[in-house]
Order: sequence, then structure tokens, then C-alpha cells
Amino acid sequence: MMKKYVIATLPILIGVLCLIMKGIIGDELMPDGTLIERNFFLIPLSYLFFFSGIISLLFVAMFSTIKKTNLAK
Repeated sequence: MMKKYVIATLPILIGVLCLIMKGIIGDELMPDGTLIERNFFLIPLSYLFFFSGIISLLFVAMFSTIKKTNLAK
């Protein structure tokens, strides 16, 4: 039963990992003042993982409570 919650929260953890990697890699400022952002794709990718993880966690919790109430009847 708990395995489905772990699988549902996995995208949230991947989103956190993307933001940590973006912070570690960082950006670079060129001598002429130009900002070079390396691996900028990690920011929207982390948002995608956060939101998909939250949605999947809500669906798993909702279906678990519905199933639990149907079994109680």
C-alpha cells in the first residue's frame, strides 16, 4: 500500500534534485557583462516534475480513500 505513495512522490523528489543540480552548476558572467545560463532547462523541468508529482499524489490519495469507503459499506 505504501509503495504507491512512494511512486507518486518520486516526481517531487526528482524536481528537487533538478533545482539542486541547477544551483550547483550555476551561471557564468562573461567579461562583457553577458550572463550565460547553463542548463536552464532544469528550471521548467523541475516545475513539471513538481506539478506532476502533486497531481499524482492527489489522485492516489483520492482513489485510496474512495476504495476504503467502498470497502466499508
